[in-house]
Order: sequence, then C-alpha cells, then structure tokens
Amino acid sequence: MKAQIIKLDTALYFALYKPKRRKWFNWLMLMLSKSGNGGLYVILALLNAYFMGKVGNTFVQTVLLAFTIERPLYFLLKKYFARVRPCDCLAVKAMLTPSDKFSMPSGHSAGAWLYATCLMEVYPVLTIPLCVWAAGVSLSRVLVGVHYPIDVILGALMGTGCAMLAIGMLGDL
Repeated sequence: MKAQIIKLDTALYFALYKPKRRKWFNWLMLMLSKSGNGGLYVILALLNAYFMGKVGNTFVQTVLLAFTIERPLYFLLKKYFARVRPCDCLAVKAMLTPSDKFSMPSGHSAGAWLYATCLMEVYPVLTIPLCVWAAGVSLSRVLVGVHYPIDVILGALMGTGCAMLAIGMLGDL
C-alpha cells in the first residue's frame, strides 16, 4: 500500500512539475512560494497588533501559540519521515534551492494554512482570498519542484490543525 501511495504521489508530482512553463507563470509560482517564507507573517502580525488593538494583540498571541505548537511538530515529522525532496532524488532541477534536504511535511504549506486559518478567525470576510492564497503557496511548492503533493497536503492539515488548537486554547479571536 505504501509503495502504491508513493508511486501515485510521484506520478502526480511529474504531472504538476513542468519547469518549461511560461516565464510569467513560473515567476508567479516563485512569488507565491516566497510569500510563505515568513516575513509577510511578521509584517501582518505587527500591523494587526498596532491597528486592531485588543483583537490584534489576541491575534498575535494566537499565531505565536500556533507556531509554538507547529514548529516542533514540523521538525519532528521532517526527521521522522526523512523523505528526500523530489529535486534531490528524481534527477529534476527545482526552480529554487530548498532550505533543507527533506520534504515531508511542507513547512511553507503548514505556515500558510496556519496563518490563513488564524486570519480567517479575525476577518471571516477574507476566507475565500485567504484559502486561495494558502492553497497557492502549497501548490507552488510542487510547481517549483521542491515538494511532492502529499507533502503539501500533510503540511496544510498540520498548519490548520495547529491554528485550530491554538484558537481553541485561547478562545475566540
């Protein structure tokens, strides 16, 4: 069963990863991927804390708690699965250089979905754009060649779960 899942995941990777797409599309995927690097999270958290008063401060506390739960889990799972990135084992060159050698789970996907979930609690009117952005960050990680589809799905589930746990622990935003 595990071999079949890996085979399907690899086939999906090759169906999605096409480095010779139009330049504007590759650029867009790289920008989406980079939007999940973490700098945007800090800027938005500071803006929320400054402009939104108590709600902004609660948002920042929730995001910090969620990342405090997510980051150790992320590192533990990376070490446990130790799944080599597709760009390092399938003789394909990624469009960017990943920060580490293992791919499962996707930290960018986890972070994007964690942050989007916390923002949706504060700004429910932005649910659709936030889901589109988080899904875009996740998909971009496959489309730039550094993750398999299952990596980003696991990351998305992990990030959403950690956000919901933090929201539950601290109460509604």
